[in-house]
Amino acid sequence: MQRKWSWIALLAVLALLVAACGDDGAETTTTAAETTTTAAAETTTTAPAEETTTTAAEETTTTAAAEPLTVGMIMVGPYNDRGWSQAHYDAGLYLQEKLGIELIYLDSVNTADRPETTVDQVVTQLIEQGADIVFATSDDMKDGILLGAEQHSDVPMIWSSGDSAWPEAGEAYRPDLTNLGNTMGRMEYGKMIAGCAAALTTESGQLGYLGPLINAETLRLVNSAYLGAEYCWENYRGEDPADLAFRVDWIGFWFNIPGVTLDPTQVANDFFDSGIDVVISGIDTTEGLVVAGQRAAAGDTAWAIPYDYRGACDESPEVCLGVPYFNWGPAYLRIVQSVIDGTFEADFEWFGPDWDDLNNVDTSGIGFINGPALSEENAAVLDEFIAGLADGSINLFTGPLTYQDGTPFLADGEVGTDVQIWFTEQLLEGIEGASSAG
Repeated sequence: MQRKWSWIALLAVLALLVAACGDDGAETTTTAAETTTTAAAETTTTAPAEETTTTAAEETTTTAAAEPLTVGMIMVGPYNDRGWSQAHYDAGLYLQEKLGIELIYLDSVNTADRPETTVDQVVTQLIEQGADIVFATSDDMKDGILLGAEQHSDVPMIWSSGDSAWPEAGEAYRPDLTNLGNTMGRMEYGKMIAGCAAALTTESGQLGYLGPLINAETLRLVNSAYLGAEYCWENYRGEDPADLAFRVDWIGFWFNIPGVTLDPTQVANDFFDSGIDVVISGIDTTEGLVVAGQRAAAGDTAWAIPYDYRGACDESPEVCLGVPYFNWGPAYLRIVQSVIDGTFEADFEWFGPDWDDLNNVDTSGIGFINGPALSEENAAVLDEFIAGLADGSINLFTGPLTYQDGTPFLADGEVGTDVQIWFTEQLLEGIEGASSAG
């Protein structure tokens, strides 16, 4: 027995020595097939040397590189958050399927979860591990990805949701960073559809929007949801817009950070306690939907609309009216294919839905999946609204529109330009909530 324990002790010491030799203090990234945060047993997926697929909408031929490309990805939240970060992660899996790339990533890259880690450090680490292109997938990664692009000017990079490659971005435009492009989806349409579904369903005429932090992106998305709700409340239900209440409460970040942000579970409960019966989520995670399910189970009238991820309704399907979601796969495929072809350029892209097939995984960058809680009658009306958005007969960013403080946003009959919409400055008149963090 003593000899047995001696061998066990020896093995334990050897394991500790191996671990110590392998620990250089740096963050470790993972490959897509792993579920741990160590790189000890990386699993790669390799496509055949010549694989060709086409999409119905663009008839784009994709050809895998002779040697599999390695794609690096940096996510702000957990890769399985059923929200924003998982939508990007799933796009990486889509690239594996279509092109046979290897996906390496680090998730939860934010100052609360990884206070000692900077985005530019992760960029360097991914490149050292073989990344041929790096995706930084959050707006708040701006400083880090700009620095990373400066430090590794020979490596293509994408700042998803950014505008550094857009000449219209003014001082934010960085033409010197010829390796850093931007891509973003026109979620404004998804939020308009969400707002419409909420307005068609509400019994109290009171809608709540669970907001993350305040910036131009989140302001324009709240405004989009409000415009969709107001339009459908008035035009399909025949109600007075003045009788529709729309309130946004901001938690302070993209998802809950205990002790730092407001608790989205508490905010959602506060909404329902105040008489709001539909909560539209603008955060990365599903607390609003989960709370709605809990309230409905307790006998309250409650519905919710989650965000970002096409499978989000699964959390509480009985109260889910639908989900507007990002499908990053087609955009990421175009970008990675350009790297393979040697034609990559640092462009700004603001892609939209495929109106012919809104939920086509190969062609539509923005989708909306109706939830089980949306009635058949309201689903038919929502389809009519979507058709109007698709053919241009409904353009909700048409004046007169006024900001909260009375400043004109769009004059009577004026149609908002991409620049005006992208750089939204305030919430619109009619929305209750803060337009700035101050």
